[in-house]
Amino acid sequence: MKLLVFHIGADRYGLRLRDVVRVLPLLELKQLPLAPDAVAGLMDLHGASVPVIDLCRASGLPSGEDHFDTRIIVADYVTPEGAHHQLGLRAERVLGVQDVRDDQLADSGVRAAPFLGQVASDSQGMLQLVELEQLLPAELRALLFQSAAATDSAP
Repeated sequence: MKLLVFHIGADRYGLRLRDVVRVLPLLELKQLPLAPDAVAGLMDLHGASVPVIDLCRASGLPSGEDHFDTRIIVADYVTPEGAHHQLGLRAERVLGVQDVRDDQLADSGVRAAPFLGQVASDSQGMLQLVELEQLLPAELRALLFQSAAATDSAP
């Protein structure tokens, strides 16, 4: 499978390329007062407001410094109910695309964060999958996508 590889802190992580809509340079975000810590802000994507999650803060780390290769990954996030939403992910040091074979992946044995999946080892060390569908807890998902949910349920 093809993964978009990036850093969260000092460690390498990968997101399945099938979930990636596009990768953008770091943009200025609209700050959201009183938003949960993991929410970096809102970005304007062709007139649509897209929430952006800081992957470092979502992982319990301080927000990383802005690097030349810090990017916003626009992903196709699918809720448990099957609704599709665009979701921005602020990722440090995006390294590019890497092929990882299924037989290279193994269970990490640790369930500290529900969105962290299997791991693979290569010459650069360990690489861990980010399971996009597990990234947002229910309460954060409801907060970020409440206007879309309200519109969907309107008569």
